[in-house]
Amino acid sequence: MYQWEKYKTYPHDHWWANFIRAARLRTEQLRAELGPDAKITWLVYRQGYEDRAKQEHQDLISLIDTVRDKFNLNLVWFNPGHEVINYLNNGQPRDQVKIIGFEYFGHSNRACFMFDYSNNIDSACKSWLHDSDLTKINRRAFARHAYVKSWGCHTGEEMSKKWYAATATHMIGAIGKTQFMMEELPILVSEGGKWVN
Repeated sequence: MYQWEKYKTYPHDHWWANFIRAARLRTEQLRAELGPDAKITWLVYRQGYEDRAKQEHQDLISLIDTVRDKFNLNLVWFNPGHEVINYLNNGQPRDQVKIIGFEYFGHSNRACFMFDYSNNIDSACKSWLHDSDLTKINRRAFARHAYVKSWGCHTGEEMSKKWYAATATHMIGAIGKTQFMMEELPILVSEGGKWVN
C-alpha cells in the first residue's frame, strides 16, 4: 500500500497488478502448451485486492474476474492462509485429480508465503502460509514429478527444503530477492541470487 511504501528508501509494490500480471504471463505460456481446456486454478488472496481497490479507486475484483474469463480459469478466492491448504487437499477429489503444477506469485521470505505483506501493517503480515504448516498438505494431492515454483523472494533459502519434506515434490525457489516485471516473469535481482530446488 502506498501509505507504507512512500516512506521507504527502496519502495516496491508500486502497481496493484504486480502478481496478477506475472501470473497472467505464466498462464499464457501454460495455455499455449496445454491448450484452452486444461484446468488451471488461481488461488487469489481476496482481502488484499479489496483493500487495494480503495486506494486505487477501481474495482480490482472485477478486473481480476476479466482475467479469469479470458483464460478460462478456475478462480478461487481465499482469505486466511489455511484456506490454501484446504484447497490443495480438498478442492478437487485428489484421488482422481492430482496437482501437476503449483506456482506462487507474491511476497515471501525464507520461511513463508506472505499474502498480505504491508497491506494492513507496514512490513508485517496477517495472512500467510508458513513452512511449519506445510506438513498439513496431503502429499498425495500432487502428481509424481509435479512442477512447483515460488517466484517470490528468498524461498529457496529454507522453504523449498521444508516443502519437499512435507510433500515429496521439489519446489524451485529463489536464493535472494526477485523482482516482478511488467512484460516478463519475475527475475533474480540479488548479487549471487539463483534458483534452487
